[in-house]
Amino acid sequence: MDYTQHNAIVSFIWGIADDVLRDVFVRGKYRDVILPMTVIRRLDALLEPTKDAVLKKKAHLDKMKVANQEAALRRESRLAFYNTSEFTLRRLMDAPKQLKANFICYLDGFSANVGEIVGKFAFRNQVDKLHESDVLGHLIEKFLSPDINLSPNPVFNSDGSVRLPGLTNLGMGYVFEELIRKFNEENNEEAGEHFTPREIVRLMASLIFLPIKDQVTSGTYLVYDCACGTGGMLTESDAMLKELAIEHKKEVSIHLYGQEVNAETFAICKADLLIKGEEERNIAFGSTLSQDAFPRLQFDFMLANPPYGKSWKTDLDRLCGGDKGEMKDYRFIVDHDGDAEFPLITRSSDGQLVFLVNMLSKMKTDTPLGSRVATVHNGSALFTGDAGQGESNIRQWILENDWLEAIIGLPENLFYNTGIATYIWVLTNRKPTHRKGKVQLIDATQWFTKLRKNLGQKNCEFSPAQIEQIVRTFLDFKETEQSKVFDNADFGYWQITVERPLRLRVDLSAEAIARLRSACKEAKEEPFIKIVERVAGKLKGSQHTDFNKVWEAVVADADEHDAKVTGKREKLFREFVCQRDEKAEPVIKKRGKDGTVEYEPDPELRDNENVPLKDDIEAYFQREVLPHVPDAWIDHEKTVKGYEISFTKYFYKYQPLRSLDAIAGDLKKLERETEGLLNKITG
Repeated sequence: MDYTQHNAIVSFIWGIADDVLRDVFVRGKYRDVILPMTVIRRLDALLEPTKDAVLKKKAHLDKMKVANQEAALRRESRLAFYNTSEFTLRRLMDAPKQLKANFICYLDGFSANVGEIVGKFAFRNQVDKLHESDVLGHLIEKFLSPDINLSPNPVFNSDGSVRLPGLTNLGMGYVFEELIRKFNEENNEEAGEHFTPREIVRLMASLIFLPIKDQVTSGTYLVYDCACGTGGMLTESDAMLKELAIEHKKEVSIHLYGQEVNAETFAICKADLLIKGEEERNIAFGSTLSQDAFPRLQFDFMLANPPYGKSWKTDLDRLCGGDKGEMKDYRFIVDHDGDAEFPLITRSSDGQLVFLVNMLSKMKTDTPLGSRVATVHNGSALFTGDAGQGESNIRQWILENDWLEAIIGLPENLFYNTGIATYIWVLTNRKPTHRKGKVQLIDATQWFTKLRKNLGQKNCEFSPAQIEQIVRTFLDFKETEQSKVFDNADFGYWQITVERPLRLRVDLSAEAIARLRSACKEAKEEPFIKIVERVAGKLKGSQHTDFNKVWEAVVADADEHDAKVTGKREKLFREFVCQRDEKAEPVIKKRGKDGTVEYEPDPELRDNENVPLKDDIEAYFQREVLPHVPDAWIDHEKTVKGYEISFTKYFYKYQPLRSLDAIAGDLKKLERETEGLLNKITG
């Protein structure tokens, strides 16, 4: 697209907001008028050439009393939508005194699919205010200005030269997204409310299409975006797949599917795809996580930039039927690693990986190409979550199924409303032979071009050459300074629980006995204090480092006097006359018939160790733990498998610290400069 044309259109529409809506709406509400009017004008421009033919057909169908007129009217408009009112935006201006009523009639005349789009914008709520403020006519006139062309057809000068080029569907998508970006920036939208810059979309599309370009055959392909926003990824994917088909002389039929929870961006996406002739039911409104619109479909290609760092608690509650319910959705409870109900449920504060699970649940398993997936995540998706938690389980599920091909680290400040580090994940269930069991990490954080002017927080972009460089690095699959290749198992580890024995010193001094007496009286356990007093009298000294010996004496005395030693009494004993002491003997939990003993673990000394999956647990324990804590042991029942991808660790470059002489030299230089300035000031 011609960026001069693009910027001119965006600037003109942005100017309409200031020229017409100032003092009528607060700035934060401009978008509620400008975005739907932009969509309506685009649809109006497309319908203008066939308007009279549609009205003629409508009159004929009414005369023939045809009830279901939709298919016939679509054929007449040569689009997937139509308008049966007598008005166009231009004709509305012929009767300015009836403008509001005629405008409502015009909106009512759209086909049901466009009616839904207008409804999602809640645009009718604004019409009364526009009319009462006497700016409705000015607004329409602005969008009909001869200085702007939202039609796909060019506007010619009298000499036949092109005055204003036509605006393609792709170009219209750019206009929508730039307007949304500017409105988001104006309203200080949070980082999660960003959309994906087109050069990143092109990179993602290249990563899923170019590796299999020679395998594309004539046929039907389904493309899906589970968080489709304004539809940019679907549009770019459609264009690239068609280019590849033409290049390889194949005939393909492409169907685009998407789901979006934001009403405004859903309306723009649906309008954009209606213009392209896509089936209206292919773009669904609602939450992908709790209201999956395509539960039975599988897709060839999937791309998404799901929200990250945003809560999905509401969706989780719906899926579980409340806080105490159980997850029943087959997407998020799978059979894996010997567990028939392996949970893929992340913490409720961040649902980005759950969107990825949703996509992977829709992979095709019965075609040669299978499915290819590209998705954007922030850094937490790589490492958040301990072994056994949802995030780690998802990484384990992906890696052990050998679906992850590569992760590409992107430059910071590449997105419009967030400067955090982001990563593209590339996945497929049909890995080529040379990639099986392997994962490629690509560091593209330094491959960018600086923008001359920042766009929000976005201060850099990928040039076409840099996109090609990243794709070439991916396709080459070689070890370089920016490309590392690992085995899947390199990211796995066993999380072992290291226990150490509880060591208690028993204090049977008068002061300790007095504390216990008071506690027993309060707990109504007076008989127990008599047992302890008798034991204290039998044992020599007040300090005992062998808890087991003292406690055995307590139990023996209780048996002798037909009393019981309950758990409550043991708790009182430990709390009021025992203290941890690293020099004391370990507390014995159980004695085996063969003479072995099992010590009671000390919760305060409990620790976790991550043992690489490729390492032997016992060998690691002997090598790394026992030399430091010889009394430790592993609680094997608590051993859990986990996965994390420490991306930055693999590309870390040590930067040596500056020498003290260099630092001292700089400080002296600054001192001399400061003295010189001070002399000039004081004269």
